[in-house]
Amino acid sequence: MDTTKLAAILDKHDRDPAALLAILQDIQGQENYLPKEDIIKVAQELDVSLARVYSLATFFSSFSLEPRGKHICTVCMGTACHVRGAPKLVDHIRRQFDVPESGTTSDMNLTLETVNCVGACALGPLVILDREYHGNMTSAKLDRVLKPLKQE
Repeated sequence: MDTTKLAAILDKHDRDPAALLAILQDIQGQENYLPKEDIIKVAQELDVSLARVYSLATFFSSFSLEPRGKHICTVCMGTACHVRGAPKLVDHIRRQFDVPESGTTSDMNLTLETVNCVGACALGPLVILDREYHGNMTSAKLDRVLKPLKQE
């Protein structure tokens, strides 16, 4: 992230160390991950230890320390989703986009993630694409949901 954008985020939160979590969320919102350089700069600017910043960045699963794709596709692998076919959906996405499980396509268009449970068991199997929930997913429905990404 360029220094102007990072400074704007820090200023938005009055450079308050108590706002560290919100600052990290804003950086992730802009960059789609937490770049190492930004983490170091935040620690310096807020005068907090680098360990404190990393402890928050690694504790919350919503943060990523690795670059992620333009689109984030999350497949719930909780028990209800798993028994209703979530593993087949993951395999389907992997084949369609040549993406490793819990990885990103080489063109940085799509990141595939799996989570243990999102708490929407009645909708299983569940796929979340760019924060939009798609329940009772089948391979055919998944193709329709992912079609715009294939065209990019």
